[in-house]
Amino acid sequence: MIKIKDLYDLSHTAAGEYLEGFEYPWEALAGIKELILSLGGKLGDEYNEIAPGVWAHKTVKIAPTAHIGAPCIIGENTEVRHCAFIRGSALIGKGCVIGNSVELKNVIIFDGVQVPHFNYAGDSILGYMSHMGAGAVTSNVKSDKLPVVIRDGKEEIETGLKKCGAFLGDFVEVGCNSVLNPGTVIGRYSNIYPTSCVRGTVAQNSIFKNNGTIIAKEDR
Repeated sequence: MIKIKDLYDLSHTAAGEYLEGFEYPWEALAGIKELILSLGGKLGDEYNEIAPGVWAHKTVKIAPTAHIGAPCIIGENTEVRHCAFIRGSALIGKGCVIGNSVELKNVIIFDGVQVPHFNYAGDSILGYMSHMGAGAVTSNVKSDKLPVVIRDGKEEIETGLKKCGAFLGDFVEVGCNSVLNPGTVIGRYSNIYPTSCVRGTVAQNSIFKNNGTIIAKEDR
């Protein structure tokens, strides 16, 4: 359950057509910058180019202390709060919250996502209505600097990427101060306990407890 078709409803992102061209989500990371630049030139009058390569819907609220690097697209009714640091290559959907002291880099943020307090998301994809609690972060580089391997049970999938963060399915809830290690994949509707250190894959409809135990939720 780690393929794009298993993790995401692609109708909730401007990257839907782009993502359909891949089987696994990490395969899409390399082209995010080019995707944003191609989409930016096609946006309608409802968007303003507030800086070169940075497009924001007219309903977006951006705090004066936020930094937004290019390229970036920010969707309708999204709020970018004080001291947010968007380093670039960030495609942010509708109705999102990019909160205080949040850092984003090379990400696809689906509609309705909340990263509201002291979060870092880099080289990652966050699915529709997913939420990261305060202080929860994605780690995108291994300590040994070797390419990231996705571990799904006994299966190991080579990504060939030295920078590869986390992939949250739709409606995932990540508890406060959790660390999602490089190459973590979390299935739809799953919950991560606060202060967890997550590695590998978490099946959809699961609960990951902070001692590493994973239990199944009731089917949805």
